[in-house]
Amino acid sequence: MSTEGLDTDALSTWLDSAAPGLLEDPLEASLITGGKSNLTYAVTDGTREVIVRRPPLGHVLATAHDMSREYRVMTALAPTDVPVPETFALCEDESVIGAPFYVMERAAGLAYSRADQLAGHGPERTRAITERLVDTLVDLHAVDYESVGLGDFGRPEGYLERQVARWKKQLDASRSRELPGMDDLIAMLDADIPTGGDSTIVHGDYRLDNVLVDDSDSITAVLDWEMCTLGDPLTDVAILLAYQQLAEAAPPGTTAGLVTDAPRAPGYLPRDEVLTRYAERSGRDVSDLHFHVAFSFFKLAVILEGIHYRHSHGQTLGAGFDGIGDLIEPLIQAGLHAGSATDQ
Repeated sequence: MSTEGLDTDALSTWLDSAAPGLLEDPLEASLITGGKSNLTYAVTDGTREVIVRRPPLGHVLATAHDMSREYRVMTALAPTDVPVPETFALCEDESVIGAPFYVMERAAGLAYSRADQLAGHGPERTRAITERLVDTLVDLHAVDYESVGLGDFGRPEGYLERQVARWKKQLDASRSRELPGMDDLIAMLDADIPTGGDSTIVHGDYRLDNVLVDDSDSITAVLDWEMCTLGDPLTDVAILLAYQQLAEAAPPGTTAGLVTDAPRAPGYLPRDEVLTRYAERSGRDVSDLHFHVAFSFFKLAVILEGIHYRHSHGQTLGAGFDGIGDLIEPLIQAGLHAGSATDQ
């Protein structure tokens, strides 16, 4: 049974040659809700279930929804300490279902996006889960990207300059209205780009609900690699902190319209302890992250503006998009505040 954005008959025919024996006809697909960017489907033949990922239905930002990059990085990380789903097949021929896509294992575990999900575990287990979240990020940043075949996956030199330029370009592609404070934030970032530092594999959107956690509170898979590249590892630390700051600042009972309020759960590792644990285990200096956190809020604002654009043009699937356009200005203001702070 097909669902919008995924023709299961076409998928089945393609899988017969790309991954023989993986699934048998007939196939049923369902959209996994919660995603606000690439579309994720559970596909089953009644015996086995896999995951299919494809770009959004319309207004695809250049380089922002590259299926081959997600597929390549997960395949490369399979033999490392970073838990990733097994990858089965990649299709770059848009004629099959109307867009590139890939097929991967449905890994065991849950993605915790809400504080009430964690609250049932109690503070000790929640703390352990969030400690492992930080440790997994350290493991990712410790991978020798040359040794796993990702030496050409990005250009570490000038990474931050290119990131600011890239996200300004992404904003231009989705900007259809005035965004108060955005030009000031961009000017602040342009004037304060750090130089130096080491380079690692960077996830790009690292947070608790982008990993799966099993019944033993172990992380079984890191997901959503669409923004992965080689670059400054502190950008991953900063985006993790930015999501946590937003959740903590939101009115009780809300998620600030964003992805997660999980950091509100009792036992969730406080931001200062996130930094301490990461610094001790990675050996990196995290004493000055004001640019990185400001950039994280800028990036989140651009991402949500793109989602707002697609939603206003009827190009999103699933629920949770109403009112998302109202969230951009608070993100801009958070970025301006972070960029002007003397410490984090």
